[in-house]
Amino acid sequence: MRRLRLNFCFASSLASAGTVLLVVAAAIAQQPIGVPVPPLANGPFLFDTAEQHKIRVSVVAKGLEHPWSLAFLPDGSMLVAERPGRLRLVRDATGDAKLDPGPIAGVPTVRLIGNSGLMDVALHPRFAENKLVYLTYNKPGPNKQIATALARGRLENGALTDVKDIFVADWLPEDANGYNSRIAFGRDGMIYVSNGASNSDSAQDPKTHRGKIMRLRDDGTVPPDNPFVGHPGYRPEIYSLGHRNTLGLIVHPVTGALWNNENGPNGGDEINVILPGRNYGWPVASYGRKYEGPRVSEVPWREGIEQPIVFWVPSIAVAGMAVYTGDRFPAWKNNVFVGSMRTGEIPGTGHLERIVFNDKTEELRRETMLTELHQRIREVRQGPDGLLYLLTDEDAGALLRIEPAP
Repeated sequence: MRRLRLNFCFASSLASAGTVLLVVAAAIAQQPIGVPVPPLANGPFLFDTAEQHKIRVSVVAKGLEHPWSLAFLPDGSMLVAERPGRLRLVRDATGDAKLDPGPIAGVPTVRLIGNSGLMDVALHPRFAENKLVYLTYNKPGPNKQIATALARGRLENGALTDVKDIFVADWLPEDANGYNSRIAFGRDGMIYVSNGASNSDSAQDPKTHRGKIMRLRDDGTVPPDNPFVGHPGYRPEIYSLGHRNTLGLIVHPVTGALWNNENGPNGGDEINVILPGRNYGWPVASYGRKYEGPRVSEVPWREGIEQPIVFWVPSIAVAGMAVYTGDRFPAWKNNVFVGSMRTGEIPGTGHLERIVFNDKTEELRRETMLTELHQRIREVRQGPDGLLYLLTDEDAGALLRIEPAP
């Protein structure tokens, strides 16, 4: 009897241990396994690409902490926004670039929590006359609240002056997510501002700014021809709704149309052409899956929902966007470039992605580039010199330049 009891206890222990092992194995399976990422070398790096052979990637500047966005000044310098709340100046960015050691004074105080902080930077279309700079950032509030704010200031003598918030989105508890924001000036002179929603259903709620793109005058007031002005229950600033996290917002340099790219969760990253009053689906229609595995929605399309012109499954964590119109890379004319911060939820797999469209904005092919650098590409811009500039979103971030190899 004792032997049977011992065997039973031993078997029970094995069963319990097996259960624990299965639970541990399942937990491990849900955790992304990172690719070892060595520090970014000083370069330059040479690559061959599918249609524009032999390119060189140079490290223009290092020493940036999670840089988020950039804007070129008329004198060839560059403003770079760092997420912890600093605006940096890179002098002679298209030449013998030099990063100023100190930040530009006058930037509003940001709330740095998770992925929040200082985000986009843009110049007024008449910057040469008025010196106006626009910033989006996460504003700290009372009772541990946070809001996405659009601030405007004047860049004079290396500092921002007369800085004030011209638009503040809904206040939210700090434990919410999706604080990201991008800004772009349209050809109509209006400023377009995105506000993230992440995993919240509020992107479909017209009473909130979450998951929306807003359209404002350059002083932050509401244009009377916005699509929902006068509609009860709608915020008048709303231009489009149903967005998750917009991490790229541009005006197409050829067509003048407003484009965004946005992160899905585990799959469902998108590029959209943004039209007034339209609904882009999040979270009722998505090609993505939740981080835990289930589909976000039973079907990826519904009547009345705009379809993306490009989507990714699995996700590549899209960020930044540029349409190439220069002459330095003839084979890339009118191609769209987006940054990737990681592929398929695997850290260390960021890259640059090139997308080719036909003249009907129908996708023809894609190319994945710069995977060997293992960098999170946060920003992509075409410079006034016809070259491409990238920001890497790392603790030790860098400004990169892509140019034809000699």
